Amino acid sequence: MYSDGMSTSDTSDRLIESTRELLWERGYVGTSPKAILERSGAGQGSMYHHFKGKPDLALAAIRRTAEEMRATAAEVLDGPGAPYERIEAYLRRERDVLRGCPIGRLTMDPEVMASDELRAPVDETLDWLRERLAGIVEEGKEQGRFAPWLDGEEVAATIVATVQGGYVLARASGSPAAFDVGVRGLLALLSPH
Repeated sequence: MYSDGMSTSDTSDRLIESTRELLWERGYVGTSPKAILERSGAGQGSMYHHFKGKPDLALAAIRRTAEEMRATAAEVLDGPGAPYERIEAYLRRERDVLRGCPIGRLTMDPEVMASDELRAPVDETLDWLRERLAGIVEEGKEQGRFAPWLDGEEVAATIVATVQGGYVLARASGSPAAFDVGVRGLLALLSPH
């Protein structure tokens, strides 16, 4: 249990982190205020002291998840290496494949998708990812490392679809092998060799 000496920012942070985990595990409907309080160890009044209610807390959690996903992707996409190597690093980076993508899972949550406010960070993150990947493909074309007829936006959408679809196939089969097969197939298609 958390001590009473925790600062209000620690309490707020625990509430956000607990909500992030619960949204990933149970979805919006399954993330009850009671479950959030139990997971965070925060007192009953803490949630309403820091947030207007569950939608406000869920928005903070979704925004943090989106920021984290962008930061993790940017580490490899903006890192060293040729365009193909950076895309390969993104596709092969460490993931909890069987748990799924926390952003991708939100797209399957009817309550999140029905709310313009909750959906916005999800949309913005996927748009950012596609734009960043498209830019890397265009960079590779300019360098003569990718075929000149490739369309950056189409390839970027294919990369995102492969990753998200790979999560679904892995979860369905109970094995990360399905994800890995999809990644290897896409990399073979993109290979400059």
